[in-house]
Amino acid sequence: MQLLMRLRPSNLIIAAALPFIVYLFASSADYQRSLRAILGVEHGSSAFVPGFVLLAVAFAAGIGVIVFSRAKALKPRLALLCAAINLVAALAAATTGLVYPYASSVVANAVDPFTSKLVVQGVTPRQLTGEAEAMVHGHVSTLLWIYLAVTVVALALFLVGGRRDNGDVTRRAGRATLGLVNGAGLVFILFLAPMAFAAGVATTIRAAIAAYILAALLGLVWVGLLNLEYSRRADFSFIVITALLACAAAWFLMQPRQAYTLAGSLEGKVAVISGTPAGMIGAVRFGQFPSGPENEVPLRTFKGAPEALAALAKKDVSAALLPSASAPADLPVLWQTQTLSDRDKASGITLAVLAIVLGLLTFGGHIHRRHPLSIGSEFIVDTIRGIPMLVIVLYVGLPLAGALKDATQGVFDPPNLARGIAAMALAYSAYLAEIFRSGINAIPRGQLEAARSLGLNGWQTARLVILPQAFRIIIPPLGNELIAILKDTSLLSILSIRDITQRMREFQSASFLPFAPYNSAAIFYILLTLAAASLVSTVERKYDIKHR
Repeated sequence: MQLLMRLRPSNLIIAAALPFIVYLFASSADYQRSLRAILGVEHGSSAFVPGFVLLAVAFAAGIGVIVFSRAKALKPRLALLCAAINLVAALAAATTGLVYPYASSVVANAVDPFTSKLVVQGVTPRQLTGEAEAMVHGHVSTLLWIYLAVTVVALALFLVGGRRDNGDVTRRAGRATLGLVNGAGLVFILFLAPMAFAAGVATTIRAAIAAYILAALLGLVWVGLLNLEYSRRADFSFIVITALLACAAAWFLMQPRQAYTLAGSLEGKVAVISGTPAGMIGAVRFGQFPSGPENEVPLRTFKGAPEALAALAKKDVSAALLPSASAPADLPVLWQTQTLSDRDKASGITLAVLAIVLGLLTFGGHIHRRHPLSIGSEFIVDTIRGIPMLVIVLYVGLPLAGALKDATQGVFDPPNLARGIAAMALAYSAYLAEIFRSGINAIPRGQLEAARSLGLNGWQTARLVILPQAFRIIIPPLGNELIAILKDTSLLSILSIRDITQRMREFQSASFLPFAPYNSAAIFYILLTLAAASLVSTVERKYDIKHR
């Protein structure tokens, strides 16, 4: 009865419907196939589950030793139980072969299937070759025995130190070793290693958690910038930076122009070479030059001027857009112009925009007696909150990521999942910043003055006085944002990220089932959000938010 009393009344409906939902998935083949598809369960992946569970239990038990030993109400029995589970699980992982299939799946799904020699080409799901599998098993066996040895030593240090003073160096060394090893292992298998038995769920949850953490950090940055105080030194510094950016922009924009000539006739294709400014290519393609045609001009790209001239001599093309020094003299000239290189133009425009933005921030800060970065943070938060989430995901994931790739010449080319996480984090950072700001503003100013009178600096005041109290206030809205970002990860499917929603769409397109895929996805999202809501409620009860 106490468990039912803890449930929210609306969740009682879900609890009552749970037997029907279980029966529906157990009795309907369509719903079973839909669930397997949206969860990302690959064929034969049940062999990977025991190894994953064994490692998860071992790592979680190692963390449990630290948690229960450091709890306010010390629970030595639970700590000893976690230590025993950790030791037994580590021994089982090292002496049995349960982890080998899971480790092979992790390696197979982590490498490039088209270029790697470790996987069998053209086989789905991915499989390691015989030699690669033997190599992986050998390395994994060595790592597991090392983990067992480290666990034994760390637990021995922890237990021996427990008989002495609680702050004994030996005990702290064992605790630190347990936390480092088991924490790294738990983070790896939960958030980094591929999960062939639940790839869709793993993608959704990992994207939500990563975006939430990054959004919280960005939100704290916006709040920190928003609370910067005005000073004449800041004004002078930003004036100097603005002037330097303006000078740098002028230097790039005043670089020598490159002369280009369009020679030949427009009866056929026009040859262009690599490195030609994009503005010139666009002007020729759409006839945006004197006496240009109204119709679009077909183009053909060549590596260099010699190749373009050779094609022109063979009549493969009828005209060529070349640097004036390489243009043929025996053909009629259709257009001559001078332009900046794309690199100089992009650098100059970027620096000019930065100079204008910093100049406006400096001017606004001087008028309102605020720090320029404070005004910039306020502008970012207000702007992001005014743009729909889907637009931000599309903008960051497609044109912005493409522009960064072009600017870095392909060096910076993050995968679609990283782009989606960055977009979600940027979008939610504005909302989290407002939550953080409201929580900080709720703290009486007298506590700030008291902290300063005690000799605490700004960082100590924030860490020891402001943030602990503000955190108790903002737990409910932070929990709401966690639930919202968990649901909004479905928008990442627009970037072809194979989360629950994308897998649902793929399965529905292949199976033509009208309701089963959508119902399965909806039910699973409800279960995820209910789990997140229960987690938030647990944290609220721990800090006694409702009865403080």
